[in-house]
Amino acid sequence: MQSNHALAEIAEVLRTRNRFVVMSHARPDGDALGCTIATALCLKQLGKDVTAWNEDGVPEKFRYLPGHEMVLRPPAEPQNFEVAIVLDNAVKTRAGKAVEAVAQADVWINIDHHITNEGYGDFSYIDATAPATGQILFELFREQELPLTYAMADNLFVAISTDTGSFQYPSTTARTYEIGADLIRAGVNVGELSQKMYESYPRRRLELLRELLNVLRFSSNDRVASFALSAETTKKLGIQADDTEGLIDYIRSINGVVAAAFFDEIGDGRVRVSLRSKSPRINVSKVCQLFGGGGHMLAAGARVKGSLAEVQEKVLHAIDHEFDQP
Repeated sequence: MQSNHALAEIAEVLRTRNRFVVMSHARPDGDALGCTIATALCLKQLGKDVTAWNEDGVPEKFRYLPGHEMVLRPPAEPQNFEVAIVLDNAVKTRAGKAVEAVAQADVWINIDHHITNEGYGDFSYIDATAPATGQILFELFREQELPLTYAMADNLFVAISTDTGSFQYPSTTARTYEIGADLIRAGVNVGELSQKMYESYPRRRLELLRELLNVLRFSSNDRVASFALSAETTKKLGIQADDTEGLIDYIRSINGVVAAAFFDEIGDGRVRVSLRSKSPRINVSKVCQLFGGGGHMLAAGARVKGSLAEVQEKVLHAIDHEFDQP
């Protein structure tokens, strides 16, 4: 575990300061949004002046989260705060316009679970052994006797569940299950919340999957499977950013596949790359770092300049190289 500040120090800032902004990375997933909302709700309970931002706002699929209306797109005119909290965000600039909209903050707090996080900020708590930033926040709230409401419990459960593949990924620990149980005791309705997380997708997502299966590619002696989503297909189907979430797991689950890749042409001459691995031998965080990204050993991403075909070839070649390492 990496940690350069104690949870008690961070809790002291939360208790003694008054004007906060909470944010996470662009194109937010369940961990990013669940943590942002849970922290904002906690600060509200403490009587603080709280603002919550995300460059992309709240995607449609996460609008079931209690308190989601608190998360807004950042304003064009930068604002001043006493404390800026950045969650589940390995590289500060990945929060994009949210970070840019902070004109001044007396204190920056960085809480994360990505091994590639270098510990930016005045107070940082980085635990690369935690399967989700939501797990770290639960420990912070409970250990430091901060508020933990029903709505916060829902958000933390979503944060942990989505980042552990519904408590299935190798990073899941006994403590993760214990925290899940504690959140259920705090009021989480597992059946209802799980249906919203995993069984409430728009039809266009299925249409997208059909298109992607038509361009499914195998490489590295069938040990790598990849999808490539063109800007043209995105426009044709009316795809929204969150519609692609989790689709990589379809090809990651193929028998014999060790690593999976998703290439998403996002405009401005860039391609969003998502990588997943089943084996520590293929460290996808290492691969993504070659292209300016990062993440975890078994799950990582990057945004790479180039055409869809160029980026796909470069990244697949880098993954293939990993298989050749002793």
